[in-house]
Amino acid sequence: MSGNDLKPSRLSPRDILRVGAVGLRARRARVVLSALGIAIGIATMVAVVGLSESSRSDLMARLDRLGTNLLTAEAGEDHLGNRIKFPKSAVAMVERIGPVEHATATANVDARIRRSDVVPDERTAGVTAQAARLDLLSTLGGEVAKGVWLDPAGERLPVTVLGSVAADRLGITRTGETIMMDETRVVVVGILEPIELFPTLDRTAMVGFPAAERYFRFDGRPTTVFERSTDASVEEVRAVLGRTISPGDPAGVSVSRPSDALAAKAATDKGLTALMLGLGAVALLVGGVGVANTMVISVLERRREIGLRRSLGATRNAIRLQFLTESLLLSGLGGTAGALLGAAATYAFAHFQGWTAVVPPWSLAGGLAATLLIGVVAGLYPAIRASRLHPTVALNAT
Repeated sequence: MSGNDLKPSRLSPRDILRVGAVGLRARRARVVLSALGIAIGIATMVAVVGLSESSRSDLMARLDRLGTNLLTAEAGEDHLGNRIKFPKSAVAMVERIGPVEHATATANVDARIRRSDVVPDERTAGVTAQAARLDLLSTLGGEVAKGVWLDPAGERLPVTVLGSVAADRLGITRTGETIMMDETRVVVVGILEPIELFPTLDRTAMVGFPAAERYFRFDGRPTTVFERSTDASVEEVRAVLGRTISPGDPAGVSVSRPSDALAAKAATDKGLTALMLGLGAVALLVGGVGVANTMVISVLERRREIGLRRSLGATRNAIRLQFLTESLLLSGLGGTAGALLGAAATYAFAHFQGWTAVVPPWSLAGGLAATLLIGVVAGLYPAIRASRLHPTVALNAT
C-alpha cells in the first residue's frame, strides 16, 4: 500500500459519543461539580416559570370563581370636601339599571367595638362596625366559617357576624360569645371566611340595618353599594352607576371593580418572574464557566492522549468533535438533572400551596436548549485548542 492510499481515520457519530462519555467517566467528581452548576441554573429557571404559571393559574381560577362582574360604589366627597350621603333607596335605584342582576349595600356604623365591658373604650382592636343587608354574602360570594349569616329575625336583634380578621383580633373562636358595641352587648352568631373581593369586610363586625338604626343611632343610609351585572355590560353599568346613586353629584361617587386588584397582582407576578429568571440566567452562566474550566483542564491533562490519537491518524476535526461532545454531554447531564429538579420543586411547592401545578413544556425544552447552547459555547475553545496541538509536542508534554 502506497502512502497515497493512507486515509485519516474517521469516527462515526456513535464512536464520538462513546469516546466523549469515556472522557467524562474518567473524571467523575469534576463532572458532577460542573454539571451541578448547570443543574442549579436550569432548576431555578424551570421552577420560577412553573411556580409563576401555577400561581397565575390559581389566581385566574379564583377570578373565574369570584367573577369579574362585581362593581362597588363608595360615598366620596363633594367639590367642597364634604362627605356625600347616599339616599336610603340607593340599592333600589341601582336595581333599576337594566343589566344589573343583584345589588346590596353596607354602611359605616359609629360604634366602638370591644371584647367586653371591662375593656376601655379606646381599645377597639382595629375592628369597625358595619350595617349589612341580608343578601350581602350571596352577592359577594362569601361563606360562613362558623355559625350562621344574618336572617330576617337576626337583622333586627343585637347580634353580629364577624369577619375573619375581626374574630381573630377580638379573640372570638366560637359563636354564642358576646362583644360590646358601645354600651350594647351583642351576641356573635357567625364568623365569616375571608372575603377575597372585599377584604376590608374581614375587619368588621356586621349587624343588620334595622338593628343598627335601633341600637346605634344609624340613619339608614348606605355608604357602599355592591352590584353584579352581566359580564358584557360591566363597563356600561360602571358609566351610569355614579349618577344613578347620586344624580346631583356623581363625581362624589367612587366606582371600582374589586377584581382589578387581583388582575394587578397577576401583572406584578410577571415582573417578579422576570427578576427571578434573571437570577437563574446568572446561575446558568456561572455553570457554563464551570464547564469551560473543566474542559480546558481536561485538554491540558490529556495532551499525551491527544498526541497519540493524532499520530494514529485522528483528524483535527475528530479531536474537535470529541471534546465538543464531552462538553455537550456534560451540559446535557446538568440540564436534564436541573429540569427534573425544577419540575419536582414546582410540583412540591404547588401541592403545599394547594395550587394546580403547571410546568409549561416550553420551559423544559427551553432549559435543555439553553444547556446545549452553553455546552457549545463552553466547549468550543477547548475543542479548538485540543485540535491544534501538534502530535510531537503533545506526546512530549510532561
